[in-house]
Order: sequence, then C-alpha cells, then structure tokens
Amino acid sequence: MENTFVNQIMSKNVLTVKVSETLEEVAKKMKEENVGCVIVVDKIATLGIVTERDFVTKIVAERKTPHTKIFEVMSSPLITIKSESTIWEAAEIMKEKSIHKLPVIEDEEIVGIITTTDIVRISSVGSDSQMRKICDQILMRMKDD
Repeated sequence: MENTFVNQIMSKNVLTVKVSETLEEVAKKMKEENVGCVIVVDKIATLGIVTERDFVTKIVAERKTPHTKIFEVMSSPLITIKSESTIWEAAEIMKEKSIHKLPVIEDEEIVGIITTTDIVRISSVGSDSQMRKICDQILMRMKDD
C-alpha cells in the first residue's frame, strides 16, 4: 500500500455544484449521479465540500429548508491531496482531520476523490501475508501517535 498512489485508486466521478444552488437542487444531483459528496465552486475558486453525512448533521438535524443555499452548510476550507501522493499519506490526512472523503488535485484543479472505502478496498486486495503486513503497519503507526 505504501507504493500505491492516490491517482491509481481515486474515483474520477466528482460532482461540482455552484455556490448559489439550493440543498434541494444538490440532493437531486447527488441522487442522479449516485455520489456521496459534492464540491462547491464559484466562478474562480473551489470553496468547499458537502457530504451525505452533512445532510444528516448540518441539514436535517438543524432543520434547514430545501431552499437553503449549499454554501451555508459546506465544509471549508477544502482539504485536498495531490494525485501523486501515496495511499498512506491520504489515510494520514483523513485520520488527522477526521474526514472520509478527500478531493484529489493536479495543477490546482480537482481531478478525483478518494474515500475511506477506497482505502479499505485496496487494503483487502492481495494475499493473507500482504494483509498481515498492512495490519502490522497500521498498528505500528497507531502506537506512534
């Protein structure tokens, strides 16, 4: 896994929405595209992210209306990773920031997204000895914290 790079396992299916869109519009797009998050953009910049979890914790729990603008609930600033980074580096960022979705950038543009599910999937591929090595590395890193 230490020799596996983000751009090898990232999903390229990234949905972007305009800062002016409503929660209802965004939810419909997420359902149509079958994605778990959206990246919020304006004309010149990437501003933030909204995930399915945000719909529970920031929208339903706080009784936001369907006409609320997406920028009101997005997480910002956007935490990203470079496409040539390793899976370990992605996992470290996710652990440190307590996030499950990490947009991937190349030349300051979003080109994909990597999730904790992607990392688990790649970790489960291979022989039992490879899994043992991965588990040992995870345990060793946890002890260092």
